[in-house]
Amino acid sequence: MNWTSIAINIGIVLYILTILAIIYTIILENRNPVRTLAWILVLVLVPGIGLFFYIYFGMNYRKIKMFSMKGLGDFKWLQYMSEDQKQRIKKAELLKKEDMEAVKPLMTLLLNNSKALLSRNNTIEILNNGEATFGSIFKAIAKAKKYIHLEYYIIDKGELGEKLKELLITKAKEGVEVRVIYDDVGSWKLPKRYIKEMKAAGIQIYPFLPVRFPLFTNKVNYRNHRKIVVVDGDTGFIGGLNFADRYLHGLPGIGIWRDTHLKVKGEAVTSLQVVFLFDWYFVRQELLLNKTEYLPNKKVDGNVVVQTVASGPDSDWTSIQQAYFTLINMAKKYVFISTPYFMPGETTINSLKTAAMSGVDVRIMIPYKSDSLLTHWCTRSYVEELLEAGVRVFQYRKGFNHSKVIVMDGLVSSVGTANMDIRSFEQNFEVNLIIYDRNVSRQLGSDFLDDLKGSSEISIHRWKFRPKRDKIRESLARLFAPLL
Repeated sequence: MNWTSIAINIGIVLYILTILAIIYTIILENRNPVRTLAWILVLVLVPGIGLFFYIYFGMNYRKIKMFSMKGLGDFKWLQYMSEDQKQRIKKAELLKKEDMEAVKPLMTLLLNNSKALLSRNNTIEILNNGEATFGSIFKAIAKAKKYIHLEYYIIDKGELGEKLKELLITKAKEGVEVRVIYDDVGSWKLPKRYIKEMKAAGIQIYPFLPVRFPLFTNKVNYRNHRKIVVVDGDTGFIGGLNFADRYLHGLPGIGIWRDTHLKVKGEAVTSLQVVFLFDWYFVRQELLLNKTEYLPNKKVDGNVVVQTVASGPDSDWTSIQQAYFTLINMAKKYVFISTPYFMPGETTINSLKTAAMSGVDVRIMIPYKSDSLLTHWCTRSYVEELLEAGVRVFQYRKGFNHSKVIVMDGLVSSVGTANMDIRSFEQNFEVNLIIYDRNVSRQLGSDFLDDLKGSSEISIHRWKFRPKRDKIRESLARLFAPLL
């Protein structure tokens, strides 16, 4: 009896049974059929390697115990407030009557899918580059008297990282409470020495979903992509810029980094604080949401209406994707979209094509050069079908445009951390501000049109005759999009 042969046969049988069990599980998850078929093909056609990639990148952990933060989010007061606001929306009590009818569906949607409470007394300052953004953030931090809450996807060593560390250490020594959340994958270059120095100064700093074994774990696919700063409950920041030098000085071979960030004052700062405190509970198991000093709800002399919408694997719905979809469908005149990575999925791309074919002026700005090769070619794979539907597509050439901005009819706009791609919609923890204000929306629209001056519009006739090798690269990159 050949025991080696028997052992090999048993191993093969067990492997086949494992693959079949995984395929059965994937089918029952009722995912997007394209993504389901893509994973099944990977598992069947690439034995061993396919199983490894599925375990570490493909398993669906949405709504399971690991991400059970929503129990905190369902506080009675939050439920009560969202129900109260839905009734006030019906009575047109939150905005001018001429604007109210147009935005009711979006407001109600976000109250239903994420309990994104509306706030009315706010001011917003638009920051259009790294110099303005980091200068404003550092200035606000330097003035802190009580606490600083900071949550970032990337905190990197370098000029910006060192300045941030030294400033936070100084404030901690002054007695200011400092809490920091950094994403363990996004900030993988952050030295241990950096973290130890901050902890030694009394700063509470924790990684989000740390990845240990040995390179990856099943947590690697769900990352905290949020960028939030809250100072004393009075001033907040949100947008696309991380604490890494490239966001200030640009990248060799690509150029300057163009991005959009917001400085917020007023009631919306409390909403940003709530998002941070949910995440703080997740990483630290410390509940601060019941302490009034962290939820001051400060009002300012402003009238900008804002909804803060968060989404992620802990969400019951893909809240930001639904917000984008609704913004596009609500448009009567125009939709301007700036996104560095464009892999939208069928629902979103169909809404864009439908809007354009209905006579809406739909313009999308993507980078000419990107910091990610795979997403660059995947983004290009969608261009032809957009052009055929009448969508105008522009490539930004004055560097790398990393802004995540949507402007609809000069009435509503969205700025935040979510790209128009599947990862932002379904796998990352993201946060956006939906802004119901004509002045802010018109300014963002004006900034978009200024960026067009540094862009080139893609002609459908020239695009169709692009090199065949480019088409092959685009198609191959798009094949991987459902797996990302």
